[in-house]
Amino acid sequence: MAQELVFDQKLQSDKNLAWWLYLMHGVSFAFSLGAFSWIPLIINYVKRDDAAGTFVYSHHRWQIRSFWWYLFWMVLGGILFLTVIGIPLAWLVWTGAWVWKAYRLIKGLLDLNDNKAMPV
Repeated sequence: MAQELVFDQKLQSDKNLAWWLYLMHGVSFAFSLGAFSWIPLIINYVKRDDAAGTFVYSHHRWQIRSFWWYLFWMVLGGILFLTVIGIPLAWLVWTGAWVWKAYRLIKGLLDLNDNKAMPV
């Protein structure tokens, strides 16, 4: 017999917000390489305490950490790009960061839909 999770209205609301934030991060990522991800990032910071003690809290933390690490790797690639020797390495770093961020967004969204906490 399968077990069903029953959400109260607050938990369902928190989950819906996290879903929309994944979508906003994804749209920003797809259309601006994440340049506008600071908008959902602010919402993540403001609303994550509302989800404290639930699996949704880990999704806010996952999105926040994804943003900052992606920014770190993009800046590092930019610094490498300033040197002639570092240009090929910069493209490699940027490509790796892009693939990694896409993985984090997809993994997080799938786990949120399956009501799983993120391993953070």
